[in-house]
Amino acid sequence: MKANANSGQTTSQPPQPFIQQPQQIEATSFEIIDQIIETDFPAYRFHHPLEKKIMTRAIHTTADFDWLEMLKFSPTVLTDLPGQIAAGCVFYTDTTMVLAGMNKSLLRQFGCEVRCYIADPDVAATAKAQGKTRSMVAVDKALAETENAVFVFGNAPTALFQLLQSAGANRPVTIGVPVGFVGAAESKQALYDSDFPFITALGRKGGSNVAAAIVNAVLYHMQEA
Repeated sequence: MKANANSGQTTSQPPQPFIQQPQQIEATSFEIIDQIIETDFPAYRFHHPLEKKIMTRAIHTTADFDWLEMLKFSPTVLTDLPGQIAAGCVFYTDTTMVLAGMNKSLLRQFGCEVRCYIADPDVAATAKAQGKTRSMVAVDKALAETENAVFVFGNAPTALFQLLQSAGANRPVTIGVPVGFVGAAESKQALYDSDFPFITALGRKGGSNVAAAIVNAVLYHMQEA
């Protein structure tokens, strides 16, 4: 409300125009991200079109340009992950939040599934009996099911540590971006130092939303190809 200098009355200001269409909001957001990278990080260079898609979607999800430096890719993951998706892989997540954020329609189009065992009664019972986190036991359950698996961790460092310890000769594609202060940075560093095909983020930052965004970026890239 604004006071009228002549009458002492208040008058309503007309609402400012804003973008209302979801697709236009997203497209404009990515345009702004590209402009900021060009202006604020002029020396930055992406090495692969899919790398750019993943990086910019992580930035879009968090409004944080630190991802340009934090997010790391193993040498073959940008071909390994699309290949597994095209073959109809099973995604295993450490939280229902990651599962909820992944694009189910596109997963079905590529013949993929997504599973999360964090609330599985057998997993809960085994975790209690063994004194482990449910995330750790869920990893073991997933490893016993299929070799055509992709692991997506956004919250539980213990799940990432368990995978690195229990995978054996199998080296599944792993998206490891758990967030937090206890074990998060250490688990991601261990993944970075491993011979797994990975996408990870060094340091404390991460989260279920970022993990899902990474998967979606790959799905959208494949859909457009």
